[in-house]
Amino acid sequence: MKNKSNILVIGGTGKTGRKVASKLIALGHNVRIGSRSASPAFDWDNPETWTEAMQGMDKVYITFQPDLAVPGALEAIEELTKQAKRCDVKKMVLLSGKGEREAELCEQVVMHSGLDYTIVRASWFNQNFSESFFLEPILEGFVALPQAGVKVPYVDTDDIADVAVVTLLNDEHNGKTYQLTGPRSLTFKDVVEEISEVTSRDIAFTPIALPAYVNVMKQQGVPDDFVWLIEYLFSEVLGNPTNSEITNDIELVLGRKPKDFSDYVKETAATGVWNPKVLA
Repeated sequence: MKNKSNILVIGGTGKTGRKVASKLIALGHNVRIGSRSASPAFDWDNPETWTEAMQGMDKVYITFQPDLAVPGALEAIEELTKQAKRCDVKKMVLLSGKGEREAELCEQVVMHSGLDYTIVRASWFNQNFSESFFLEPILEGFVALPQAGVKVPYVDTDDIADVAVVTLLNDEHNGKTYQLTGPRSLTFKDVVEEISEVTSRDIAFTPIALPAYVNVMKQQGVPDDFVWLIEYLFSEVLGNPTNSEITNDIELVLGRKPKDFSDYVKETAATGVWNPKVLA
């Protein structure tokens, strides 16, 4: 194999980061997990932890929590990039959001850093329905969401992780920006129907206006910054017509087709995560 790299995976316990880390470890690279619970710790809220986490690292995979669009993300990426250069990091791969104008400002920081880089812009994840904020309504059997008619080419985190690994390890991807999507676009109703069919459960979908959805979140005590993010994602990102476009960048990088949403649903249903818990 090629020379081993020392790679920091920021968000190494998250949706894509944990998969990137395990794939790199399987390939024999030296991986450091960037998370609050790791040693040395990496905490986005504490820039003083960043230098120690990047010390001795050749490359860094960056996922920013909760999203590159949130206030403060740009300043964090600027500071991270400065510290990375001081730590003699050679390359950064940034996970970004497809169609997010605010995220593109963060991308520009990485692009103009003077370091080798690859930007990986991902569409909404399949795993949002099994590991994130859409899981609970699916378990309850009643999903009410805004932007009901918008089609989204959901992308699988396995595919994102595979692209991230390839771009981290191969210089031919330096200076490139890839937009990752699944092979077809689905509405929320399409998604709920597919999950309902495969799980043999009756899951209802109801369109709801965005202001009403925001009010429900506030009534449920959802933190203000998360409410802001969801409102932004539904209005700015889902409302952006370019986000329904399907790309072939996964095939371009990996030489294979991306995972179809229906395959994700079958695999995920088999884990039992969508089976409602029976209360004793």
